[in-house]
Amino acid sequence: MSADPRGDELAQNLAGVQDHIDRACAEAGRGRDELTLIVVTKFFPVDDVRRLHDLGVRDIGESRDQEAAAKVADLDPAVRADLRVHFIGQLQSNKAPHVSAYADVVHSVDRAKIVGALDRGAMAQERTLQALVQVDLSGDDAGRGGAVPEQVAELADLIASSQALQLRGVMAVAPLDGDAGEAFARLSEIAAGVRANHPDATWISAGMSGDLESAVAAGATHLRVGSAILGSRPPRR
Repeated sequence: MSADPRGDELAQNLAGVQDHIDRACAEAGRGRDELTLIVVTKFFPVDDVRRLHDLGVRDIGESRDQEAAAKVADLDPAVRADLRVHFIGQLQSNKAPHVSAYADVVHSVDRAKIVGALDRGAMAQERTLQALVQVDLSGDDAGRGGAVPEQVAELADLIASSQALQLRGVMAVAPLDGDAGEAFARLSEIAAGVRANHPDATWISAGMSGDLESAVAAGATHLRVGSAILGSRPPRR
């Protein structure tokens, strides 16, 4: 019997997801090196982050500020330095300065107030923070967040002109009711518009456990996968 059954479980699940991504890339005619897997570790303990790092994971995603900050602080400095922490949840402006102190990338920039708060927080920490514009692909999914497509260019310009933020691209969540492929194709069009003015903003953060094939086919560069690797979320405390 393994000394760490949880580690074995994560290894098996991670390998399955990697195979899934490989197949999706092959079907889309894309190279596997075009995709970055972000393992969403929200609600799971720091021990799982350590296990994932041991398995070669270098990008993790979190969405609750207090939980994320405590988890990152509990990591060994060498492990922390080897990880890229992505904040993927909706963000309140009063939380933004705190998030800018530990996150490396924020995927959920959806309004000017967030840009200003993150910029001030990153400057205070003397850090450069990478940022993506979150796009609302539905207009009616309560709680999903995101800027309407017509606002994306303005927000992208605002991020790019800030002092401590680096514009990386766009992010979206597929609508709950609707075709994920169509939604991600629309996101790809919006991303192309952003790149026309900001050539280095090449990231398209899209796709989760249930729709990663559609995201890969539409040109996603970053996939956010949680439950397929870590399992069902533990009860919230």
